[in-house]
Amino acid sequence: MGNEPASGRRLDRVEITGRNNDSDLRRRAPVAKQVYGREELDRYGDTSVADVLKRLPGVNVADGAPRMRGLGSGYTLILINGDPAPPGFKLDQLDPAQVERIEVTKGPSADQSAQAVAGAINIILKEAPRVSQRDLRLGAGYNINHPVPSATFTFGERFGPVSLSVPVSAFQWLQEMRSSTERNGTDLNDQPVVASQHGKMRNWGHAFNSAPRATWKISDDESVSLQGFAQKGWWNNSVRLEPDGQYKTPRLDDDSDNQGVWQMLRANLQWNNRFSETQKWELKAGVQDAKNHIENHTLNPVTPVDALVDSRDRSLTQAGKYSQILGDEHTVTLGWDFEFRKRDEIRDTTVAGGEQLPALNGENFGARIRRQAFFIQDEWEINPQWSTYFGLRHERIVTTSRGVATDARNSSSVLSPLWHLTYKLDPKARDMIRASLTRSYKAPELTQMLGRYTLNSKFPDPAQANDELNPDRVGNPGLKPELATGLDVAYEKYLSGGSLFSVGLFHRNISQLIRNVVTLDPANALVPVPRYVIRPTNFSSATTSGIEMELKGRAGELFPSLFEPRLPLNLRGSFSVYRSRVKAVSGPDNRLDQQQPWTANLGFDYRFSSVPVTTGANLNYTPVYTVRQTDRQEAEFSRNRGLDVFAQWMVSPKTSVRFSANNLFPLDARAETTLANGDYYATGRSLKPWFQLNLEMKL
Repeated sequence: MGNEPASGRRLDRVEITGRNNDSDLRRRAPVAKQVYGREELDRYGDTSVADVLKRLPGVNVADGAPRMRGLGSGYTLILINGDPAPPGFKLDQLDPAQVERIEVTKGPSADQSAQAVAGAINIILKEAPRVSQRDLRLGAGYNINHPVPSATFTFGERFGPVSLSVPVSAFQWLQEMRSSTERNGTDLNDQPVVASQHGKMRNWGHAFNSAPRATWKISDDESVSLQGFAQKGWWNNSVRLEPDGQYKTPRLDDDSDNQGVWQMLRANLQWNNRFSETQKWELKAGVQDAKNHIENHTLNPVTPVDALVDSRDRSLTQAGKYSQILGDEHTVTLGWDFEFRKRDEIRDTTVAGGEQLPALNGENFGARIRRQAFFIQDEWEINPQWSTYFGLRHERIVTTSRGVATDARNSSSVLSPLWHLTYKLDPKARDMIRASLTRSYKAPELTQMLGRYTLNSKFPDPAQANDELNPDRVGNPGLKPELATGLDVAYEKYLSGGSLFSVGLFHRNISQLIRNVVTLDPANALVPVPRYVIRPTNFSSATTSGIEMELKGRAGELFPSLFEPRLPLNLRGSFSVYRSRVKAVSGPDNRLDQQQPWTANLGFDYRFSSVPVTTGANLNYTPVYTVRQTDRQEAEFSRNRGLDVFAQWMVSPKTSVRFSANNLFPLDARAETTLANGDYYATGRSLKPWFQLNLEMKL
């Protein structure tokens, strides 16, 4: 083979370090991924990682949870430093200043969890620095009434072979949203009418988080690191509503006051040892504890409903892997991944001071998951142009659920063969084609498995019948994981100045699809009358496909005929189209829940030459679409537009001032659920922009 080709192949296996830019990290990755470093994290001065994610190609954020490829919550794997994020982890409460980079992977790999049907988002937290570090960011945000403060301070120091980093963030929020609801009903004379009400919802609270990290470099080949993470927050929510008329039916929403406290503590210990140029060991262990306390108070003058919920999630993890370089072509890795998670929940609900369901009030409902995984993978550099990745991961999942008249145990095994292939069209890897064939899955959430029966707050009397648009809720201890077989093909082009263009196609076959289904349940020991109930169910099989395009880089390099080569203008754009079909539901619009048909994202930033100022904007848009959830029910969602702008002034090399505005000129959002009999329920909300001013200093 000769020394030069062998040496060239070995370069592609060199460990990625901070000296590589985002495009280099992406181009050299063995599987298709997008990499976003400090430039993307700092651009808009965000105080939340969730705000950063919503502007990334192929990613949207709903209720603080990121989603890829238009798929709902749970299909996207969230990783923290390569490990699955624990339950209760809040990305919308994580400061980007604590993050080194974000990696978006389109398919699973064997050494990480295979729970990545849509893909994975890996949040790489900052490592302990090699030199002293004192960074301070002070900010003020505004949505209504008055500004609210935020602050992040990062302390970093090195003590001989030990490096220490302690970032601490504290922040407040105060936001308001106008709301509206409408539903067909009757007036006081029993005549058909559209019953409606308007009001406002106000959210406020404060929180802090920290992600301390210590690294002990025992030698050039051996190190031990300890990564901690802590979050705690106090939140409040107030809803005030006013009916637009007098109605006999239906029963409209009541005013409510809600509040709560959450906290999460996590610690991970990792040992790395490179025994030789060809052998490496990595061992990890982690522990996590999350608590959540919620108080809901419905302010009905006749039948006020008060609910207190206390939940606790705990987990233990242990993992390890051994890597061996075989010759000049293969890097083989073997490993294991063990996890134990448990959730305990106690709920106490009273109506007008009396217990609502005495048999359940104060009783502990719990769910457990034990996961055992073993994997093997081979990264094979076939020649300077061809490389491939083979992986095989086997996971066994045992779930148990317990509570009043609810004891269930299920076990399932998932075998995930994975194959990624890369073909470089030129020796410098400026043009490449990637393809993947993978097997992944989506395990049910512990909250979906809790068998507790919860009455709808509009119909708090168990002896009173409810209606199909206001069902009770109950979990399903017998849920099985969703399984997905996926195919991905992508073309990537990297220009010499760091610009890139990519286009990718994907397809997923999903079995054991979980969907919330409403049924009319007969009377039982808890409720003496038939009532409508919504529960998660392994509903059907489904398919989803799509095409995703991305373009970013310097304007003069992307469009040389339109812009000067040295023009300090960077452009970003992405466009994605999604299609899906649920087999058990008749068309049209029998797509997966909350999967928009397409989404577009456009952005730019420009650096002025006369003054040290950089400014930019980002626009995201999704159209109106309808989801046929069952043959009896469909939901329509309105279009959505998000416009963000920023301006940064570099006062000095160590000091900058940044202004940003999120969600400028927002569109009113509307969601409407319609039944086969014509009954419907619609909700609307009007959002306000969020303004942020930050002062960033390196002390």
